[in-house]
Amino acid sequence: MAKAISQYFKRVFDDYQVLVMVNPNEFTGIELIIHPDGRIEKTEMEFDEEIFEDLEVDEFQPCSPLEFQLFLAKA
Repeated sequence: MAKAISQYFKRVFDDYQVLVMVNPNEFTGIELIIHPDGRIEKTEMEFDEEIFEDLEVDEFQPCSPLEFQLFLAKA
């Protein structure tokens, strides 16, 4: 089986931002919530098959894997 290439998404709200990493083969991933004070919440996630449609409806945009990994390293 080929190794999954994770996909990364981001949404900026008024006072915080959310970054999401999705493994499209297993529908697992990580959600990071970055607060204005620099605090980062990390949550391991399990998604369903509609995750990509859900992210689009919620106005998430693709983002850089590097950006996600930099925040993850601080979490």
